[in-house]
Amino acid sequence: MKLTWYGHSAFKIETGEASILIDPFLTGNPMFPADLSVEQVADGVTHVILTHGHDDHIGDSIEILKSTGALLTANFEICMWATRQGIENINPMNSGGMVDTGSFRVGMVRADHSSSKQTDGEAIYLGNPHGVIVETPGQKVIYHMGDTDIFSDMALINEIYRPNIGLVPIGDRFTMGGKTAAMACQRFFKFDTIVPCHYGTFPILDQNTDTFLSAMGEDSSKVAAVSPGASIEI
Repeated sequence: MKLTWYGHSAFKIETGEASILIDPFLTGNPMFPADLSVEQVADGVTHVILTHGHDDHIGDSIEILKSTGALLTANFEICMWATRQGIENINPMNSGGMVDTGSFRVGMVRADHSSSKQTDGEAIYLGNPHGVIVETPGQKVIYHMGDTDIFSDMALINEIYRPNIGLVPIGDRFTMGGKTAAMACQRFFKFDTIVPCHYGTFPILDQNTDTFLSAMGEDSSKVAAVSPGASIEI
């Protein structure tokens, strides 16, 4: 299984016959590599998963869905909004659900955040925010936390899904900061690999992983600080 980070919260998971984009905020993302294009990232994509409705997570999803015919998995409200943008191939979900897509199973779990889209100066409500679970037969379980604060029910998420790979926001202000993110990882999970995200994109976010790595202490060896555009095998 190959995991690629494109900056902010945008990831691609390539596993078996599936090529999955999560929160593909590429255009306008200062961390998105200049030598890549949206078309290159979208090539071969079979699934797009959105954690919530903010513009820095919906990103280029509509354009990618139209060009690839990929299946959109998101909460009900986002899927209904997407149909109004011309998207027909949808897989609406909500908290606690688990769906078999054929190549993998996808679940949506709680995240402490908000979810809306700014249109003509007004916020359109786009359902509850979520984290995402990706289970592929014979592979490690991935938990993309979405945008979230720490919450004690993370213990239940670990008990139910047993994720091995954590994609963890650490940028502070809108999500957990490094210290709190480390507490979440160490108190509630037994991750083999942790990929920090949602940092460095904008000046108002923490610019690096230093606080997170320091707080992780002896567990900092589990952290894979991937450069934007780079991939790791998991």
